[in-house]
Amino acid sequence: MRKTVVNNEMVISALKRNMTGGLFPPERQLIPNLSDIYELELAFYENLLLTDEELVRNAAYFSVVGGEYTRHFLMCTGRPLKLPLDSSSRLKSFFEKNIFRTGYATHGLFPYRGKFHPQMIKGVINVMGLKPGETVLDPMMGSGTVPVEASLMGIKSIGIDASPFCRFMTQTKLDTLTMSLTRARGALTHCEEVFEYFRKRVGQPQQGSKTGKVKAAEAFMSVMEDAAEYAGEKDRQPLPDKNRDTLNTYHFLLLAYLDSAGYAERSVRKSPLDQFRAILERYLFVAEKIQNVLSDLGVEPAPAEILEGDARALSLNDQSVDGILFSPPYSFAIDYLANDAFHLNFMGVDVEALRERMVGLRGHSLFEKYQRYREDMGKILSECARVLRRGRLCTIIVGTNSNQLSKVLGVSPEEVMGLHEILIDIGAGFGFKPIRMMSRPIIGISNTLRREYILILQKQ
Repeated sequence: MRKTVVNNEMVISALKRNMTGGLFPPERQLIPNLSDIYELELAFYENLLLTDEELVRNAAYFSVVGGEYTRHFLMCTGRPLKLPLDSSSRLKSFFEKNIFRTGYATHGLFPYRGKFHPQMIKGVINVMGLKPGETVLDPMMGSGTVPVEASLMGIKSIGIDASPFCRFMTQTKLDTLTMSLTRARGALTHCEEVFEYFRKRVGQPQQGSKTGKVKAAEAFMSVMEDAAEYAGEKDRQPLPDKNRDTLNTYHFLLLAYLDSAGYAERSVRKSPLDQFRAILERYLFVAEKIQNVLSDLGVEPAPAEILEGDARALSLNDQSVDGILFSPPYSFAIDYLANDAFHLNFMGVDVEALRERMVGLRGHSLFEKYQRYREDMGKILSECARVLRRGRLCTIIVGTNSNQLSKVLGVSPEEVMGLHEILIDIGAGFGFKPIRMMSRPIIGISNTLRREYILILQKQ
């Protein structure tokens, strides 16, 4: 057999070449720390589809284009979050490594389970061909990553969720992009009074209170009370502009309190008051950082319509949106309502009644949950096909738990059809054709779900 002769100089020359240099022109530099194949794929499509100007404005995976820093790079640089001084080195390392993936803008307000990586959503919005002025729909918005990211990109959005808390959380994140922070800063100087106000109105987290005697701050709290009364009204009339700042401040502080309540339930390292103070400081840091960046860049966020509703029966006109991007529940892997019980109870929500409307939670046995999940996803994809314009794209991001499904169906994990494959089959019945599928590893719940799939479907 003839041996292949390898020239040593060829080897050295090949090893000196940068792989990304073969994919992207030198004037388009990637964001640091790209480590997953799906990220490189999304960057590859951004490079193919976007002009230099569009990359500077909305790219997710490029830091410099034609000698100009991208908006994403500028939004993310600097300290990502105001972490507590006693934060573990592991937590600090996580945020440093993921500075361009998550935690920027107002995405980091409230640690909602199963949330998107905002950078990935920005990349997906780009490769779907959505442009400023068009409208993207997220019919199961959860923590609101799609509406917030779209708003920053100049793209209009509609976000819908069955949970009143998700609607409140998302609207607060959007309002924080532009609201006045004067009163919120004042609240920090009256932290004990504000904490006591919400403790009485919302309830005490399930931990022994270590707060001392509370002082009065009547002038500030009377403003809070007016906003609270308005927020609690069932049939609210349009709010005059001069009063919107008050309401936004109330919602901002309420979200911080609910966030601190969740931490207090999970940890005894700090008193509830100390938790609230630390979280309010972090919220203000996040809000000031993104508002300063948007002001420096002259960016005005695009409008977003945030609704409470049912993805199986959308209150939208036929062919009224230019793109759909959502993540259905990961089957039965996360009980979102159990995680949000404290917040929902405060809002007067009947949690068990809401459970019967939540996709992935309906049913008793695992088999019944699976059957209802398939039934619900069929209704949702039917509605998506109805409201999406012809030829446009619907992207679904979903994880697969083969071990769980194998128990439900009584077959081995190797024989199980993954949820991503099931959704492709269901979508085909409503005119959706698969265009591209990417996958990414899931970090944090890999014992439950190992991979997540990005399905890009076209309405025929």
